[in-house]
Amino acid sequence: MKKSTFIITKMDCPSEEQMIRMKLESYAQVKHLDFDIPNRKLEVYHVDDVKAIKTSIASLKLGDSLEGTTEAEPPVMEDQIKQKRILWWVLGINFGFFVIEMTTGWISSSMGLVADSLDMLADSIVYALSLFAVGGAISRKKKVAKYSGYFQMALATLGFAEVLRRFFSNTETPLFQWMVIVSIFALAGNLISLWLINKAKSQEAHMQASAIFTSNDIIVNGGVIVAGVLVYFLNSKWPDLVIGGIVFTFVMRGALRILKLSK
Repeated sequence: MKKSTFIITKMDCPSEEQMIRMKLESYAQVKHLDFDIPNRKLEVYHVDDVKAIKTSIASLKLGDSLEGTTEAEPPVMEDQIKQKRILWWVLGINFGFFVIEMTTGWISSSMGLVADSLDMLADSIVYALSLFAVGGAISRKKKVAKYSGYFQMALATLGFAEVLRRFFSNTETPLFQWMVIVSIFALAGNLISLWLINKAKSQEAHMQASAIFTSNDIIVNGGVIVAGVLVYFLNSKWPDLVIGGIVFTFVMRGALRILKLSK
């Protein structure tokens, strides 16, 4: 058994991890993948030559370089049942707040809440892809990624269009109370998710990636809360539209990354 270590400079979230997993899933010589997203490192445990693996990773254009290949045995896997249970909880929290924030966002005329709800949906899609069809056909995973990516892109496009419409028209100021209260609950949900993930004390890549994703969500929640406070003090819709536009940009970026998984 051999271990080849790659440095992948553009691997900074679960989307890139899934891209690499699905790219290498069909290679019989690949026995185990060990991701270290914070350090942009991938360890591939394999038999035979690494050349085909290196070529496949390079085709993703994620800024990869092969550090070296040594003789090694794959590490003992952690308790996957515990990890999956935690990821199901995190998936449920994210999807639940997607529904809540989307509904209250339209009721309160807050594009910040609507955009944050789509960010929650993006996370849910990535978590679902990690749990969906485990051990199943790679084509099934790619098909789910494709439809999910296009769906999210369509929602983000509609969101951008609505932000522009409200920017150039005389629309009402959003209800800041809804923005602040719902975002505080969403923040609490993400803090619980992060606590669950950290409680697992897992070094597995998908758990580390989930922690990074959830940490980013906490920042977004804080941004919507700040926007709600500014709406109150300035009595203006602009803070809400600005935070909405910024978050929609992240949602569109996430959709493009998810679409890469289907290729």
